[in-house]
Amino acid sequence: MAAVLGLVAGSYEQIIFGYRVKTAEKEWTAEADFTHHTHTASISAVAASQRFVATGSKDETIQLYDMKKRTEHGALLHHDGTITCLQFYGESHLLSGGEDGLMCVWSTKKWECLKSIKAHKGHVTSLSVHPSGKLALSVGTDKTLRTWNLINGRSAFIKNIKQNAHIVRWSPDGDRYVAVINDKVDIYKLETASVTGTVTNPKRISSLKFLNNSILAVAGDDESVRLCDVDKAEWVCEFKAHETRVKAVDSFSMEDYCVLVTASNDGFIKMWKIHLKEKLESPTLLGEVNTSARLTCLAVWTPSSEQQTDEKPASEATTSKELTQVLGKKRRVQIAAEEVILEDESKPKKKKSGKQ
Repeated sequence: MAAVLGLVAGSYEQIIFGYRVKTAEKEWTAEADFTHHTHTASISAVAASQRFVATGSKDETIQLYDMKKRTEHGALLHHDGTITCLQFYGESHLLSGGEDGLMCVWSTKKWECLKSIKAHKGHVTSLSVHPSGKLALSVGTDKTLRTWNLINGRSAFIKNIKQNAHIVRWSPDGDRYVAVINDKVDIYKLETASVTGTVTNPKRISSLKFLNNSILAVAGDDESVRLCDVDKAEWVCEFKAHETRVKAVDSFSMEDYCVLVTASNDGFIKMWKIHLKEKLESPTLLGEVNTSARLTCLAVWTPSSEQQTDEKPASEATTSKELTQVLGKKRRVQIAAEEVILEDESKPKKKKSGKQ
């Protein structure tokens, strides 16, 4: 039985493109499923859950699309400035970051903003939620990498870095993370919060994705995609993916192989078959589609559902060692919706200047 999945891509032309992928043994085809043109500026971020697709734009709005009903689902208006990053946590929450320095946590039940955190003094350039839902990482233009305790919505750690990082990602197992500064990927270990290795790309990095806990796909301002072994901190495979620079990558797993999806300024979305063996071979092209647009971002939509497991919220951890112990027990367990993020009402809200 063929798998059901979709590809969603944003563009400079303000349009979201949705494709339904038909999988076959040899060649896959991507058929046009929907287009939306609700943004009034170029699209900067896209994220997909099993039910919704969220898109962020330079028009300062987050637009929602209901993939079940195939209808527009409204807009989230909280950020002041470009929406720079979006990530769903399971089916229960959406996290957003923007040029206003805010990191917002949204409930997908009623689309309420549960928490609005002033995460950085400058822009929030990227965020990533730990697989457990208990931690988030963010990087910004204030030259800091910050760890957030999502149980209480407070900052857990602040790490000063020499330059502005523009991408941060947890590994699937949550025992390490990577931060990108221009053309450089720093690999961190959670337990020590220290850099265990660094790889340098020939060009500035635009996107990356963990294919499994040890292989990282990296795309930059050229035509190639490179695969990095994060255990050894070295490149293990390189292939030409497009005619112009690759803007975004995403991936999903099939039975015995991984599918890497790439999007480029040349308008093409391509699907690549990769066998994640000890010795990596160059991927084979499964299928492609030409959007005829200048693509900016990409997400894979998979409607298949996984049962979430209830788990009591962890007690507040304050040190790196404690956080490791909390997360080490059940890294792959997802948390029930109401327990992922709790309102922190202990701090009084700051009064605005002017009339009180």
